[in-house]
Amino acid sequence: MAALHRTITVPRTAHLHQAGALSAETRHLWVVLHGYGQLARYFIRHFEPLADAQTAFIAPEGLSRFYLEGFSGRVGATWMTKEERLHEITDYVTYLNQVREMALQEAPQAVLHVLGFSQGAATACRWLAQAEDLVKDLVLWAGVFPEDMEMASASPTLTQARLTYVYGTQDPFVAEDRVQVQLARVRELGLQPEVRTFAGKHELDQAVLQELKQRQGD
Repeated sequence: MAALHRTITVPRTAHLHQAGALSAETRHLWVVLHGYGQLARYFIRHFEPLADAQTAFIAPEGLSRFYLEGFSGRVGATWMTKEERLHEITDYVTYLNQVREMALQEAPQAVLHVLGFSQGAATACRWLAQAEDLVKDLVLWAGVFPEDMEMASASPTLTQARLTYVYGTQDPFVAEDRVQVQLARVRELGLQPEVRTFAGKHELDQAVLQELKQRQGD
């Protein structure tokens, strides 16, 4: 008899790191999603200089961890793989919805902004494509909308957000021709994305992060 594939839903512990306090005084909440092989506790360090009395950052960590090399040493996290991908997408969408709800309960006056770096960019897109609450900013940093994502059926949350692409001009993982194809794709939907570049590789740039924060209230 052939083996059966079954699934069950189980509770588990998820981890997130926060810079800045969440309170009634918080006006801007950024959910920032790390890239493949990164950990949230290191990713959040890029945003610590930006946190203040009105601006807070939360970095959820992907639910799956692995050794980056061999069977010991440094550990990284990932949002999903190709194995049982639809279940993994459902799991992280549910997870990120809970993060958003928790944070906005603590900071009910905050406007939501989302930044996804590399793999986190695709994660942000899939999450917001199913979201109901409005998001002011969607920043795709060194990443683009997933190629298999049906843009026409995306939620207003995704299509009404201020869309910004950011990438380093020396990033080996970002091809200029792919960026142009992506821009044409979103412009067909009536979106007018902003593109920001910096002289760097596959990394975050503090000067650009400062610029994104300065315009958050616009």
